Parts: sequence; C-alpha cells; structure tokens
Amino acid sequence: MKAVALDRFGGVDELSLRRLPLPEVGDDDVLIQVEFAGVASWDAVERKGDYDGVFGPSVFPYVLGWDAAGTVAAKGRDVTRFDLGERVYATTIPAPRGGFYAEYAVVEAEFVARVPDRLPTEQAGAMAWDALTALSGLDLLGLRPDETLMVFGASGGIGHQAVQLARHSGIRVLAVASGDDGVALARRLGADAVIDGRKDDVPAAAFEFAPGGLDGALVTVGGEIAERALRAIKSSGRIACPSGLLPAPVTSPGATMSYYDGDRSPTATDRLNAIIEASSFEVHVARTFPMERIKDAHRALNDHYVGKLALEVG
Repeated sequence: MKAVALDRFGGVDELSLRRLPLPEVGDDDVLIQVEFAGVASWDAVERKGDYDGVFGPSVFPYVLGWDAAGTVAAKGRDVTRFDLGERVYATTIPAPRGGFYAEYAVVEAEFVARVPDRLPTEQAGAMAWDALTALSGLDLLGLRPDETLMVFGASGGIGHQAVQLARHSGIRVLAVASGDDGVALARRLGADAVIDGRKDDVPAAAFEFAPGGLDGALVTVGGEIAERALRAIKSSGRIACPSGLLPAPVTSPGATMSYYDGDRSPTATDRLNAIIEASSFEVHVARTFPMERIKDAHRALNDHYVGKLALEVG
C-alpha cells in the first residue's frame, strides 16, 4: 500500500511517500481503506518526536494520522457491527500499529463508527478527534439550555465543532474566533455572538454578553488573551481545557478549571452521529492535500486557516 511514513522523527522533510505492507488484522480489528485523513497540529508535534514513548513504542517506518474516514476493507472474526464496503470513520493513536496517512489502516472495532448519511466522507475524515473532544468538553461543563458558554478558539478544529454542538443543546454561545474569516465561520455556524480574539476586548465583550458572568468556557487555545478572557467566568462556573493545551495557563482563574481527554467510545460516537443526523452540523475543511503534497500540508499547519486540514488518500 502507499503510505506517508517517517524513518526518524524530525522536520517536514522527514515525511516521505513509499510502499509499505498491509497491516495485519486481529480478531477485534477493522481494516479501513482510507479515503480522507485529518491533518492536525498534534501530527506535527508527533512528527518532531515529542510523543515518543508516550502512547507506546515508536515503530519505524512510523505512519502518522489520528483520524480518518473510508470504507471497511476487512474485519476480524469477532467483529459483527460493520459490513464490508460500509462507510466508516475512526480514531486511533498511531503508536505502535500505525496511523491513517496510508491507503489502509487497522483500528480496533470499538473506535470505528458509521459515517452519517448526510455527512460527506471528506468531512468525516477530518472530524473525529476534534468533534469527540468538543463533545466531551461540553459534557464536563454540564451547561443547561440558555446558560452561557464562551468557546475560545471557536474557528479552530475543536472550536468550530463545539459551537455547533453547544447550540444544538440550546446553550448560548459567545465565540472567540481568529481573523475575519474565523469570525465569519463562527457566525455562520450559529454562535449567538462572535468576536475576534486578535482585535477585540474579549473580557468586555464577555461581560456585555453575560453581565453577571459566563457560566462556562471551553478553551482550545492558551495564552495571555485566553487567561484575561477567563476572568469573565463566574466563580461558580467551570472551565474545560483539552489535555495538552498550549501554552498552559500561568495564572489560575476564579472558576474551576479541568483538563480532560476526548471520549471515543461507541457511546460517544453514537451520540455524535445522532446530533449530526438531527442538525445541520458540518466540518469546515479549509484545504485538502493529496498524499504527494504531505509536506505542504504540514507546512500549512503553521499558516492561518479556519476549521481543519485534510489529506486525500484514496
């Protein structure tokens, strides 16, 4: 199969397209013929070697890619939930069995889900980890309909999906986005109010949106502006931050701050799919790159863009 792989960790130039053997399919596995894979900021972190040994032994050639969508090419003898040829999306951790920057990838069946009929495969391929992380963050906050939420980083991968999931639950959303295009995206996706975190006075806008203070915040981007913005959260409120948030906060806000990991269980994907089928949910894919341009895709991670980047594999 064709795959993008590393022979050692390092810069963009370590990525190369080559032929690799098909992965072995265990009894509880699904072999996915990949059509689209997500390209995310953590892929670059992993490429550099910062996750070396964190999730298991690093086996070279090393194939990146944490989420993807395609069709079921084969399945283990204990897998009964999926049919051959069915459209699916999946989450994985590339170490040690390899990720989704390849024509085929093997994933434990519990981390595979059917693609909702109304969702294009390209969007599904770039969706899973971000959407499930957004959904888990909202679960942690536990906000009720008409309560107020600030999504900080609302035009990013996690953030623009969190805006839609929160609005589906009836939560009032203040979106802090990046750039005119980010503001336009968050507004189009249904945020009740949108501001540009690069230009606007975020705390002032937050208190205008919720004079008594916001009930909660989902923070996907760290830094000084985020820390100032969190002063607008009620002391009785909650703040959710995905694990690995960078830069990490220096000062503690008055509200309770919790770090968490995304739930990728069948229960979580079933809930996500139900929301997608019942709403106008979309994954905004800013750019899609062919496998031959994987280096350009990783360079683009350092550029300004909104939503997600994707790799076209199939």
